[in-house]
Amino acid sequence: MAATFSVLGADLAVKGDLSATADLHIDGSVEGDITCAALVQGEKSTVTGAIRAKSARLSGTVHGSIEAGELVILKSARIHGDVTYDALTIEQGAQVDGRFAHRVHATDEPSLTLVS
Repeated sequence: MAATFSVLGADLAVKGDLSATADLHIDGSVEGDITCAALVQGEKSTVTGAIRAKSARLSGTVHGSIEAGELVILKSARIHGDVTYDALTIEQGAQVDGRFAHRVHATDEPSLTLVS
């Protein structure tokens, strides 16, 4: 099965929920919930809604909750909402206004990495 990758360009504004079985790259704005395997968000992108992904790399603005297995928040990111994660990396300079919660699995230790 070949991997697929969907791109929403900077000139695209979407109102409604998005669901993708593969990877999603967003440079435009989305007003709705996003569910996908892997999400990459561009610096100028805005998401208003919940994000659920196995992995997410965020560098834009998010107004809503985030649930991700492996989450990377880059320095240009502005997050307004609660964050649930398995593994977390936050670049110095990122702004998060919300609560962090590690998803607890019976044998897992929390994983938090701060990058400068």
